[in-house]
Amino acid sequence: MTADGKCGDAPGHFASPPCLAGEIAPDYFDPLAVDPEQARDVARWRRAERARLIAARRALPVATREAIGQALGGHLRAFLRDRWGDLRDLVFSAYWPIKGEPDLRWLMAELDLGGTAVALPIVETKAAPLVFRRWTRATRMVRGDWNIPVPPPEAAAVHPAVTLAPFVGWDGAGYRLGYGGGYFDRTLAALSPRPFAIGVGLDAARLATIFPQPHDIGLDAIVTEAGLRVLREQP
Repeated sequence: MTADGKCGDAPGHFASPPCLAGEIAPDYFDPLAVDPEQARDVARWRRAERARLIAARRALPVATREAIGQALGGHLRAFLRDRWGDLRDLVFSAYWPIKGEPDLRWLMAELDLGGTAVALPIVETKAAPLVFRRWTRATRMVRGDWNIPVPPPEAAAVHPAVTLAPFVGWDGAGYRLGYGGGYFDRTLAALSPRPFAIGVGLDAARLATIFPQPHDIGLDAIVTEAGLRVLREQP
């Protein structure tokens, strides 16, 4: 990076990280940087990575996606039982899969059958925190934002103790590359008490870094078909 903050290519010097995102040392990037040009570079890089990762995910054979969903759900179920014990006392927010995301609806049904209060996130107001409505196997779904099936307005609103956050990409520090709307970050910042947030997606979608910005909120755990890792313990 040059003295004026522009992208540089002088030998022996780092370029501004988003300019050459795949070539720099990830720990060089300043996550608290607020330079507008750097933020635009990050946004462009994220758009490109998002498109690449979604295309790769959608290209997987159906049988492979199903196997990933089963393996990932098994790791998640074991963690929930180990961490919270009797899941009948747990309010658990899942998600309705889109764009090739791991399909965990079988686990939602299993938890509902066992007495867990299962919920789904809803966009009620644009650019605002999500709300969570109760879901059961008998729920008659309606079309919500982005045409995603959601529980109807009369479904009970709940406050989850655990929430899944599907990702497009992820990094080892627990930051999530989502779809660009910022809804999960707003939600985690607004909810009190904050839910235990578990990122969900493919192991192959791991990135060296997502170049976290000041608004990005790290997840508490990541689960993929390869296993579940806890990244931070909430106080």
